[in-house]
Amino acid sequence: MAKRAIVVAGITVNVFSLDNPVEATDGTAAQKPVAILFLLHGRDMRADTIELVVKAFLDELNTRRKDGEQAAKEKHDLWIVTFDLPNHGQRMVDSLANKAWDKDPAKHNARHAIDMYAFQVGAGRDVSFLIDFLPSYLFPNNERTISQWLISGISLGGHATWRILKDEPRIQLGIPIIGCPDYLRLISDRAVQSSIPIEPPYFPKSFLEYLKKHDPANAPYTATDSTNPYRGKKILVLSGKEDTLVPWNASESFVEGLNVGEEEGGVKQFLVEPGIGHTCSPTMVKETVAFLWDHALTNGDAPKL
Repeated sequence: MAKRAIVVAGITVNVFSLDNPVEATDGTAAQKPVAILFLLHGRDMRADTIELVVKAFLDELNTRRKDGEQAAKEKHDLWIVTFDLPNHGQRMVDSLANKAWDKDPAKHNARHAIDMYAFQVGAGRDVSFLIDFLPSYLFPNNERTISQWLISGISLGGHATWRILKDEPRIQLGIPIIGCPDYLRLISDRAVQSSIPIEPPYFPKSFLEYLKKHDPANAPYTATDSTNPYRGKKILVLSGKEDTLVPWNASESFVEGLNVGEEEGGVKQFLVEPGIGHTCSPTMVKETVAFLWDHALTNGDAPKL
């Protein structure tokens, strides 16, 4: 696994690939267009803590590449990009903002509902910003062509993946892992468990109005026309059946009702894995890479960026 770190206007971006990030050793892979997958980490974590998942994804991809018949189908190189989400890792400003509600006053973050959603919004804007500028940083001399932008994330990164799929038209494939598209449902249940009222100052009126306008659960995700931001997109949803932090029942109604417009090339798949809690399991790794392989890497007709 090769890794290259670059700084894009103050954001440290890590770029991973099976081959050298710029020039392939065999002289052929460098001719392939590049599909870039943003992989977003969870709350109170860092970009470097998700590197084990990056390695697992690339190891699984390498297994497929070793099958000559399968490898012949690969039309796009996969690179994986990670970065610290807002207020995480190198970008940490206020550690308490990453915490939840707590009976211990020293650990209690009264703004938990607001902070966790603001991180998702910030992550989405970072991704759009990086789509704008990464090509210039990676390939100043047009060494490679970026054919697709892809998104995945775990936990908080999974929540953000749903938002990014809704808001960023340049991303047509996404894999939310142990994430939830209905933020108010998820955070309201947590508030009840923590004896927090769904009212100011924990849930300001302005914040609830923002959710009503911008959250995926309030988008026309069941619509059969162009008002539905998910139509034509390819989405794999991975959840653990025993997950108590982000329970499947908070996402179930949305996912089952989600209309991706199969007649327009949309794909919807989901797995609720028995016996798995709030973690990215080995099965989820395999399912992620299989989905990327089938719907991005072996696809000769990548969407126009």
